[in-house]
Amino acid sequence: MSQANAKLNAFPVFMRVAGEAVAIVGNGEEALAKARLLAQSSAVLRIVADNASGGLLDFIASTGAVHINAAYETVHLQGAALVFAASGDEALDRRVAEDARRRGIPVNAVDRPELCDFFTPALVNRAPVAIAIGTEGAGPVLAQMLRGRIDRMLSPSLGRLAALAASFRAAAERLPKGNRRRRFWSDFFAGAPAKAIEAGDLAEAHGAALDLLAQDAPVEGHIALVGAGPGADDLLTLRAHRLLMEADAIVYDALVPEAIVAMGRRDAERLPVGKRKGCHSKSQEEINALLIELGRAGKRVVRLKSGDPLVFGRAGEEMAALREAGIAYEVVPGVTAAFAAAADFELPLTLRGVSSSMVFTTGHDLKGNSLPDWAKLAISGATVAVYMGRSVAAEVAGRLIEAGLSPDTAVAVVENASLAGRRRFHGTLADLPSLEARADLTGPVMTIIGDAVAGANFEQSEPLAAHRHEGAASAVAEGVEQ
Repeated sequence: MSQANAKLNAFPVFMRVAGEAVAIVGNGEEALAKARLLAQSSAVLRIVADNASGGLLDFIASTGAVHINAAYETVHLQGAALVFAASGDEALDRRVAEDARRRGIPVNAVDRPELCDFFTPALVNRAPVAIAIGTEGAGPVLAQMLRGRIDRMLSPSLGRLAALAASFRAAAERLPKGNRRRRFWSDFFAGAPAKAIEAGDLAEAHGAALDLLAQDAPVEGHIALVGAGPGADDLLTLRAHRLLMEADAIVYDALVPEAIVAMGRRDAERLPVGKRKGCHSKSQEEINALLIELGRAGKRVVRLKSGDPLVFGRAGEEMAALREAGIAYEVVPGVTAAFAAAADFELPLTLRGVSSSMVFTTGHDLKGNSLPDWAKLAISGATVAVYMGRSVAAEVAGRLIEAGLSPDTAVAVVENASLAGRRRFHGTLADLPSLEARADLTGPVMTIIGDAVAGANFEQSEPLAAHRHEGAASAVAEGVEQ
């Protein structure tokens, strides 16, 4: 199952425990650890321990937890909202779990997942904000490591900012629904109120929030032309991720993976406009009109394009249409497929003394009657990156050889560059035509040609020549049969 389709075996929820009893059964360190975790909530702790350790007794004394100094009995669970079996004794933990389950009380048995109705997460506490981290059986060490990373990422003042936000919730709900209300909260958490809270000035933060409420200027639309990268979601830039999280609408191409689209705000409108070979869902003119319509409606739009929007992404046409319509826009670069393919091969696109220039092109540029100007650069040693060239590989190779490029020039080919399931091939320009017969290559194919390719790492790559010879043998066999 792909990561995008992976299913959770445990669904994370937050339970109300304010004023509710939570029972913990156990005498030692396991019970103390759970008690410390639960002490971060406003639950009433009920600790059943007939031989409590010194640390547990100190905790009970310092927090005012209810201590039942007796051997466990079923009655001790009466009225509890949650139960923790933390005795360290398997038989007793099992008994506690079964008693709780018969009474319809969710139970957690420490380090005994088969007895658990729920699992306790690693907790990042910025009350009233809480982030719970679970790892579904991967172990507490991983959860705690992730907790530490997230804890360092979050400002210590986040809780104070959230408390201020709660005090403005009723006022914000009187704002018009949609963009106006979302813009208030976006500016609240990223603008002057947040900065004032960070500086420790609550009065200034309160005043800044009031100023945001009073703003009545119409909300202006904004279009971000964002490079989604070559496919791997962790190659998305931080700026692209931030804009996705703020977007009212996400307009995306067919080659953009669902995992990247899913990084957007959960309630953002998702509008596929994908253009793939032989299957164009919308014309470029229709896409331009859609972006203008969304911008005039005051929406923040992320226009997701595979790779980099300025490299064969037709961003120029969209920018021209937006400029003419007076819609604000920005461009966010992405990792283009040529760079991802080169990284997959550990291939230097420029190499001192070998190649000091590059050409980005598509295979279709070589279909005209005359060679394009860049062909001279290829012959003089430039590295050539050919996008979308599988179906015209023979023509690309033939035209370049005819123009004077050596048939022995090194070639590297990647299908699905940057993704875990990528496939790599290597050979020479003379081997390149074998790509056309490869119907099994269904993903986007990137071809890099040039002397610098010889410096790549081919350990995980398959020779193109093998398929070239297979194709020749097949053709001979067909001739004999005929």
